[in-house]
Amino acid sequence: MGLLSDPHCRRALSRLVLRLNTPLCVLSYVAGLGWFLALAFQPLAPRTYMSENAMGSTMVEEQFLFGERALSYAREFAGHKKKAGGMPVAWLEKTMWNLGLEVHKQPFSRTLPFPDETRERYMVKGTNVYGILRAPRAASTESLVLSVPCSEGPHNNQAVGLMLALASYFRGQIYWAKDIIFLVNEHDLLGMEAWLEAYHDVNITEVQSSGTLGRAGAIQAAISLELSSDVVTSFDVAVEGLNGQLPNLDLLNLFHAFCQKNGLLCTIQGKLQRSDWDSLPAYAHSLQTLLLMVLAQASGRPRGDHGLFLRYHIEAITLRGINSFRQYKYDMTTVGKMLEGMFRKLNNLLERLHQSYFFYLLPSLSRFVSIGVYMPAFGFLILVLVLKALDLWMKLSKCETGNAERLWDGDHATGEESRPGLLVLVPPLLICHAAGLALYFLPVLGQHVATQHFPVSESEAVVLTVIAIYVAGMALPHNTHRVLAGGGSDRSWMTLKLLVLLYLAVQLGCLALLNFSLGFLLAATMVPAAAAVRPTGPKVLLAALLVLATPAVTLLLGIFLQRELVEAPAAVAEGWQLFLAAVAEGLLQHHLYGSLLFPFLALCVYPCWLLLWNVLFWK
Repeated sequence: MGLLSDPHCRRALSRLVLRLNTPLCVLSYVAGLGWFLALAFQPLAPRTYMSENAMGSTMVEEQFLFGERALSYAREFAGHKKKAGGMPVAWLEKTMWNLGLEVHKQPFSRTLPFPDETRERYMVKGTNVYGILRAPRAASTESLVLSVPCSEGPHNNQAVGLMLALASYFRGQIYWAKDIIFLVNEHDLLGMEAWLEAYHDVNITEVQSSGTLGRAGAIQAAISLELSSDVVTSFDVAVEGLNGQLPNLDLLNLFHAFCQKNGLLCTIQGKLQRSDWDSLPAYAHSLQTLLLMVLAQASGRPRGDHGLFLRYHIEAITLRGINSFRQYKYDMTTVGKMLEGMFRKLNNLLERLHQSYFFYLLPSLSRFVSIGVYMPAFGFLILVLVLKALDLWMKLSKCETGNAERLWDGDHATGEESRPGLLVLVPPLLICHAAGLALYFLPVLGQHVATQHFPVSESEAVVLTVIAIYVAGMALPHNTHRVLAGGGSDRSWMTLKLLVLLYLAVQLGCLALLNFSLGFLLAATMVPAAAAVRPTGPKVLLAALLVLATPAVTLLLGIFLQRELVEAPAAVAEGWQLFLAAVAEGLLQHHLYGSLLFPFLALCVYPCWLLLWNVLFWK
């Protein structure tokens, strides 16, 4: 404090910041990227461990032997599903009732804001069927969920069969202290959202349903199972939920522990973990897994039905059985034993999972990066904005000091002309945020008008309207400040840029606390352009840099990067089609499930980027 209060020291510090501002910004940005790339190294990624004492050991004797019964249920379910042309509700009710479960069904319907051409649906109607196994040793105050999505075609039939076989086996045990809900949901995420809203007696997404007739206790944990073959070679676990939420790390550790106990291969992001952590190929493999998780979390899209449970503070994961070309294959009995062990351990919980991490990154299933380790990488990137803002503030302070001295000498006219005030910032702020509001509201509201005047479908009209408004924002009038006295001075654009830098830093800082991956990717692309943009430099080069920093280009580059990491590179035309599909999917995710990615980009990031574009073309 003494350093800042002493005028001589403060003057020396300001000279140091002004003289070394650019090298400090470059050093900080490189340090942020370097720190992130180092997260895949072993010293920064310790081994995972179980924090919950009730789940600290896998010493339970799994006795599930109903593998053949599971396959029989699967074949019977597939036959009735093909005969009914959809989910066989009556057969599921009858089968669950014969197993001794308390059976309920829940019809639901949902009209999409615009047709989903990927899945070819607009008016969606379906039915969820679930059976409740009441705990013999408790008063139905807590429960667990095993859910299976009923997909179209032959997909996931084996998962339904295994769920029914587990229900049959669990029914004969007396050690259950929690109710167990066996849920078959139709239409994937739509059915799961309808069931969760009815179960918790809320209506967030305007889905129409009859409500749930039966309830168990408060749901402590949930597992979503996806299985489409009689044998599996490995299990892939999905953890990313809606808006980048993650389940408690202990639930993931529990899955990994029982996979190891039963000899099952387990992967994350489709990648097997390596044992040679000290080699360069192992580091590259861990970095690929880490980047895939960052891209998946940044999308804000749930990678399975479990992603909607996290909104209700229910820890959940999705397990996908993979049947690949690997030599070792595992039957339904082995898979059932793994699930039995997990449910028996979750049955021992005395309270909700809370002792382990909720914010983490995973370079593999056996190692993790905690929030305290990966946050400095983001902090270094944000420091660039702070240093630039400090540089502009000091320059503006010098301008005020010079104006005050000139006023003291009697040069009143010059002083008044160079101080236009904050009123000059109002027009660009209003125009840029109005463009953000138009980007958010007009695509869905104006889809019918677009289809009447252009030969496009509703889905194409929405996506093309988004792109048109996004591009048109760069052509908005950026010279409205010139109608005000002194609006064209250097002090005006410096004040606007100072405001934009602080605005962007606050946005990204708040975002990183909720979704680190999205905040880091936006910071890595937008910070260099935000720091470099100015109206007096090479406009073509700065304009190209600013266009490359826009969130739309970040999305496009992220799609190509993701395809490269999964070793399925996309051509330019295919990448563009994936980009258009991602835009439509983002709007649907927001309107159907409440995803925050599209409104955040449209109402916050896009206006901020337009303000930087305004600074570049300030006259």
